[in-house]
Amino acid sequence: MKKKPPASAPPDPGLPVPRRGVARVISKLGIGSRTQAARWVSERRVRVNGTLVSDPEFPVIQGRDRIVVDGLEAVSPTRLVIMLNKPRGLVTTTHDERGRDTVYTCFEGAELPWLAPVGRLDKASEGLLLFSNDPAWAARITDPATGPTKHTTCKSIRLPDAALLAELERGAVVDGERLAAKAARCIGAGARNAWLEIVLDEGRNRQIRRLLSAFDVSVLRLVRVSVGSLSLGELPKGGWRKLTNQEVESLPGSARFAPEIRSPL
Repeated sequence: MKKKPPASAPPDPGLPVPRRGVARVISKLGIGSRTQAARWVSERRVRVNGTLVSDPEFPVIQGRDRIVVDGLEAVSPTRLVIMLNKPRGLVTTTHDERGRDTVYTCFEGAELPWLAPVGRLDKASEGLLLFSNDPAWAARITDPATGPTKHTTCKSIRLPDAALLAELERGAVVDGERLAAKAARCIGAGARNAWLEIVLDEGRNRQIRRLLSAFDVSVLRLVRVSVGSLSLGELPKGGWRKLTNQEVESLPGSARFAPEIRSPL
């Protein structure tokens, strides 16, 4: 059972308000990534309280200092959350140094605002991947203490028995990390292959593949089918849509925006 996060205490008016670098504050507002914000500052496109700044670490107090980018005041935009049915073969990053195609190819021509992935799926994995322009909301979604469970189906080349499923739930230490499934069950089997459903309540790098490998189970295909109450439904591979207010409210945080479905580009 997940522990409820402790209630936050009201700020002490006697304590000093923390100052942070202007690039970091811009990224926290959800306007762009920290790298983008640093570039804007270096290009002298950012003013703080009317003064042109060129140092991304220029100290500011969020909510008190007025930050302007290209003549427009930097304020948090309306939260936007998008669901993508990630195809296999794309890497989950804004820019890949090796030149590989990224998940952002699915949004080409859509004229969306800055969005960051909420969690990750590795290159060989498919399925439900969320994006948002709200870093604080995304942090709650990916925090094991507050975020939803994630359901993934995987095709293996080993037929599981009850003992293996129990071992997956007990977990194993892999590369110094303890990995375990919240739940594991077999949902279909053939002569040599089986489909497993793995439920996670946290997200670690290649967690399911590493956990299964620890028990000598090779994965042929891995598809994330749901996050909390959200499921892929009829969304095609490479397709994306904006989440409705009701869908977002089923996860930590809330917002109001109309649904929209796009076909793969």
